Amino acid sequence: MNPNRAMSLLVVAVLAAFCAAGIARVVAILFLHVPLDPNEGWNAYHAAAAMGGGALYPDPHSFMVNNYPPLSFYLVGGVGQFLGDMIVAGRVVSLLALMGVVAGIYAAARRMACARRQAAFAALFYAAGMLVFTDYVGMDDPQLLAQAIAMAGFVLLLREPRDTERLVAAAALFVLAVFVKHNVIAMALAMTAWLAFHERKSALRLAAFGVCFLAAGLVVFRLAYGSGLPAHLLSPRSYSFAQLWTGLKEWLEWSGVPLAGLAVLCARRWPDPQVRLCAIYVAVGLVLGMGFLGGAGVDVNAMFDADIALALAAALALNRLADGVRGALAAAAFAAPVLLAAADTMSEADYWLHPMNDEVLMARADIAFLAVHPGPAICETLAFCYWARKRATVDVFNTGEAFETGARSDAELAHLIEARRFAVIQFDPDSPDSLGDNVDRAMQRSYRLDHADDYGAFYVPR
Repeated sequence: MNPNRAMSLLVVAVLAAFCAAGIARVVAILFLHVPLDPNEGWNAYHAAAAMGGGALYPDPHSFMVNNYPPLSFYLVGGVGQFLGDMIVAGRVVSLLALMGVVAGIYAAARRMACARRQAAFAALFYAAGMLVFTDYVGMDDPQLLAQAIAMAGFVLLLREPRDTERLVAAAALFVLAVFVKHNVIAMALAMTAWLAFHERKSALRLAAFGVCFLAAGLVVFRLAYGSGLPAHLLSPRSYSFAQLWTGLKEWLEWSGVPLAGLAVLCARRWPDPQVRLCAIYVAVGLVLGMGFLGGAGVDVNAMFDADIALALAAALALNRLADGVRGALAAAAFAAPVLLAAADTMSEADYWLHPMNDEVLMARADIAFLAVHPGPAICETLAFCYWARKRATVDVFNTGEAFETGARSDAELAHLIEARRFAVIQFDPDSPDSLGDNVDRAMQRSYRLDHADDYGAFYVPR
């Protein structure tokens, strides 16, 4: 075997081994009653509501908020009824969705005329980056599900973008993804823009089909829920350029090298239609991601489209530019930040062999503490209330944002806390005053700290 090809295959093998170990760890914690993210319990309550456990879109006077589209809650809810746990169901769906995105990247790279090892590199590079730089793999969140659905539409159009049936199917998939998670629009926009350069009629038809499906979906939503989806999606949220800059710097740790590779690729192979597609997709994903990234509560998922686009750009760079020793060195350079970060953050044996042992014991005690206190509770980490079988009462983050932006008065909630209506109140460790100063003062007058741990502070009435 050619030594340079052998080196490239070695890089792919190392990435594959890491991904296999990382996925095994994710599987090991799927069923643990440990919150992996504050959103997990929030998604679980809405999935339960979709299955008849309450209003999926609560009354505006409620302290529960739903600012996501509905489809993921029905899918996860159906799986949750089978598994008996909505959070576990969401984790399983998320993990399977990652596999769908990875398969889509491989298929897309192959349709861009990349060799198998180059397509495999792109798919594994993305998977490894997701495992190292995010906590979304196997987390109860609809982001990856939406990305997988949109990825199917993207791949569909790479083979024959003139075919009417493919255009209709792709438009339907792109719109379906939006009704799973509303920020997954970069693939549809990038593909439409690319087609506008190469197949203008196809671009117009794709856009027309997409608009029709979107309009139909919005009409169905209004008929089903009695309100417009945009009103729910546009819930009050503060914006910070400091957060945008911090998130962008963290993202560049993973994406800096592929961005440089894309720049070289564009400079040398701009006439190549596939290179243009990747460049457009990266640009759209980056602009949209940065627009979302400064919003309060927004995480690295805002950049997932840019990540997918850069993985495809890496495959193209290896195929179009980097033959021989340059290809082997380029593959190693692309993979280096991911593998170095993996070695740095995951070097402890317990991370792999006994994942989250201490966290399980701590969470079990906190869930039991909530369960033995009868009556309603407030959990900033809603997974605790969900596992303690408490009804959903307050979406701390979104309610706090409504208070912070002046969209809603905090007087009613402060009054409820003054009246000691809640048996237990849990706040996360880094946000003891998430609901603002007035609620915090009411807390100090009417509640006392029972205990605090790594999962936050737990208060009971005085």
